[in-house]
Amino acid sequence: MACTNLTTMWVSSKTSLSDSSSWSFRSVLNPLPLPNHNSSPLRSSSVSPIQSSLRELRDRIDSVKNTQKITEAMKLVAAAKVRRAQEAVVNGRPFSETLVEVLYNINEQLQTDDIDVPLTKIRPVKKVALVVVTGDRGLCGGFNNFIIKKAEARIKELQGLGLDYTVISVGKKGNSYFLRRPYIPVDRYLEAGTLPTAKEAQAVADDVFSLFISEEVDKVELLYTKFVSLVKSEPVIHTLLPLSPKGEICDINGNCVDAAEDELFRLTTKEGKLTVERETFRTPTADFSPILQFEQDPVQILDALLPLYLNSQILRALQESLASELAARMSAMSSASDNASDLKKSLSMVYNRKRQAKITGEILEIVAGANAQA
Repeated sequence: MACTNLTTMWVSSKTSLSDSSSWSFRSVLNPLPLPNHNSSPLRSSSVSPIQSSLRELRDRIDSVKNTQKITEAMKLVAAAKVRRAQEAVVNGRPFSETLVEVLYNINEQLQTDDIDVPLTKIRPVKKVALVVVTGDRGLCGGFNNFIIKKAEARIKELQGLGLDYTVISVGKKGNSYFLRRPYIPVDRYLEAGTLPTAKEAQAVADDVFSLFISEEVDKVELLYTKFVSLVKSEPVIHTLLPLSPKGEICDINGNCVDAAEDELFRLTTKEGKLTVERETFRTPTADFSPILQFEQDPVQILDALLPLYLNSQILRALQESLASELAARMSAMSSASDNASDLKKSLSMVYNRKRQAKITGEILEIVAGANAQA
């Protein structure tokens, strides 16, 4: 009888040991269990983290910590790049503003003359070219989606007016979007690069210039994301061609846009946290004398300056779009870091409760065994 009980106890202990070892072996091979295909999605998604083992919780906490480190690093990198992008916009502003002054003064002298400048020629609109500027990378919130939705809305407006259109896509995200939709006519796919320069802007300007001069399109509109602040950017539409003789860029309603002031956002630290300081920057421009005379024919000067100004405006749009993308990425990574911190806190709380419950159970087993022997 004693042998039978001993055999029974040995078999039961061996069975529990094998179950425990097999469970731990499976948990090592697959610390995060895959959802069962036979179970409903609602049941698999409603599993509480309390049902996970301590090892699974530790692995998940470590994963969240690593993700938080990555998002924090991406946030700091985007913050540094935003500053450089803003400086690029501001450094190019005096050149653009001086061109405006020159164009204005030339136009003042040519008010009584009937000049024929191709880039300023207004003709009945039958076909419109849309230059859509998007980003090259993701992880920036809804930055790319907003500008693409703006382009889709403008395409529907043109279709409602019975006008033909074509798209010039600038940016990898926009290129992949329009490549997946062959029903949208695309004239050319271009890339803006990580730091737009005059070379990238010149590629866009050459394509736009050839389409407008050859009268393949009667109007060119530029769709890009205007940088407002680190937490706000808005997709805008500006009429790129025909150019205004005075050099202003106008929107689709003919309202000229005044961009004489820029807001700079300086990233500093205050009490150990990243803060933003705002300042307004006014671009100084040279004053031209009203009695200024030109040695060359003003029409020739105008023909040379308008393509240059077109290039500068495209470059400015690319730089503002890049600044908006980096600001959106910085905001998205900041939100991701905050979410990771909250998730890590909740998982740590669940882990501590399960660990405490396990320790309490072991103590109760020891006490129960001691009482049984007494």
